[in-house]
Amino acid sequence: MKLKSIIVDDSSMQRMAVAKLVNNHPHLALVAEYSNAIEAKNGLKNHEVDLIFLDVEMPIINGFDLLEALENPPQVILITGKPDYALKAFDYDVTDYLHKPITLARFEASVKRAVTKYEQINRVDEDEEHIFVKSNLKKRKVILNDIKWIEALGDYIKLVTDEANIVILSTMKSFEKQLPSEKFLRIHKSYIVNLEKIEKFNSKNVEVDGRQIPLSRNKKTELAEALSNV
Repeated sequence: MKLKSIIVDDSSMQRMAVAKLVNNHPHLALVAEYSNAIEAKNGLKNHEVDLIFLDVEMPIINGFDLLEALENPPQVILITGKPDYALKAFDYDVTDYLHKPITLARFEASVKRAVTKYEQINRVDEDEEHIFVKSNLKKRKVILNDIKWIEALGDYIKLVTDEANIVILSTMKSFEKQLPSEKFLRIHKSYIVNLEKIEKFNSKNVEVDGRQIPLSRNKKTELAEALSNV
C-alpha cells in the first residue's frame, strides 16, 4: 500500500529535498510536484491524492489559503520554517507539521502517522455502511445506521446521529443522492428520515426517537410503501 502524494512548495530546492524523501519511502508514491497553490489546486482536479506535503510560506496564496480553498482535502503534512504556525496548523486538522530543515527521523514519523490515519479512514467493516462528510474542515466517517434523520438548515444540513449532530455545507437534494433509497426517505422538504428508526407515524408526523418530524401529505403513501419493504 502506497499513499499517492504531491508536493507543493515554491522553492525548487525544498521540493527536490522532499521528493527524495518521498521517493525513498516504501509507503509513498510521488504523483506530482507544484511550485504554487494555484497549480496545486488545478492539479488536484486531475489526480487522486492521499497526502499533500504543503509548504506554508508561499507568495500570493499560502498553504493555509490553499487548504481553505479545497472542498475535500486529503491528508496534509505542513512544512514550514516558522514554529509559531504549529497551533494554527492543527486548526486545519492536518496530519502533522514538519519544521525545516526536515530530518529523516521526523519525516518517517510523520509518514507513519499518515499511513495509520489512512488505514483507519479506509478500514471498511462489511456490517457498517458508511459515508464521509466534511464538517468544520474535518473529514468525518458517518455510519449510515447511526443517522436518525437529516434536517435542512438554510445552506447547510444537520445530520442527527446516535452520538452527535453534524452540520455540513450541502443541499438536501445533493446529500439525498449519497444515501441508499431503500433505507432513507425524504418525507418533507426539510427532512430525510432513516426508515429503520421510525417508531410510528400518522397523517401529519413520523416519530423518531421520541421526536415528532413533519410528514408532507404527498409523501404518506410513499412512506407506507417504503416501510413495508424495510
